[in-house]
Amino acid sequence: MITRQTNPLPTVDVVIRIGDGIVLIRRKNPPLGWALPGGFMDVGETCEAAAAREAKEETDLHVKLEALLGVYSDPKRDPRQHTLTVVYTATAEGAPRGLDDAAEARIFDIDALPSPIVFDHHQIIDDYRRFRATGQLPPPIYSED
Repeated sequence: MITRQTNPLPTVDVVIRIGDGIVLIRRKNPPLGWALPGGFMDVGETCEAAAAREAKEETDLHVKLEALLGVYSDPKRDPRQHTLTVVYTATAEGAPRGLDDAAEARIFDIDALPSPIVFDHHQIIDDYRRFRATGQLPPPIYSED
């Protein structure tokens, strides 16, 4: 019997800080645009291991995870299917390189981001900006809509 996945798929994303900037990747595959490094978790993998693996696969950077920024699960966050993402903050050193499904990886000033930013990554980056300024994590968002 073939079963269809009916629950959200788990993913991870990483806000990687290098100096005063953050690392974004330009995606090779739809949806096209700029995004935080990240991707789908593998079976048997922890969120933390997936975050470090995805960062390395897409940017060639070894990251030091610092904090859990939050979990983002809006059913509309990914136009392809319902996903939820566990988002970490991290630091790294060096120059990022676009690898795997990243056509390019670059460091951007958080106040001078490229366009378009895909998924809900603008919201995540805004939450990160506030976290860096205040030390406070974003509050949970809930809507009965």
